[in-house]
Amino acid sequence: MIYCHNYNHVIPCLHCHPHSYIRMVQHLIERCLLLYMNRQQCVKALAKYASIRPCITITVWRELEKENKDFFEAYFQALSLQAFYGHI
Repeated sequence: MIYCHNYNHVIPCLHCHPHSYIRMVQHLIERCLLLYMNRQQCVKALAKYASIRPCITITVWRELEKENKDFFEAYFQALSLQAFYGHI
């Protein structure tokens, strides 16, 4: 993992290593998807547990949606079924 030597961050620094930081956020979003979280739940979880600003999580989420349209269509359908029938 890349660390910010100026500030001793234990995670990649957005300002010093933006590419690594965005990749880390993407990985965390993917972990939220495995837990069948919707975007709002993911944003709240990353803000609370990883101190990721909501605007960053939302931006990365939107880019993932653009790049993976078929996946997200199926994912949102699964979330709808989960809400209708209860936990999958």
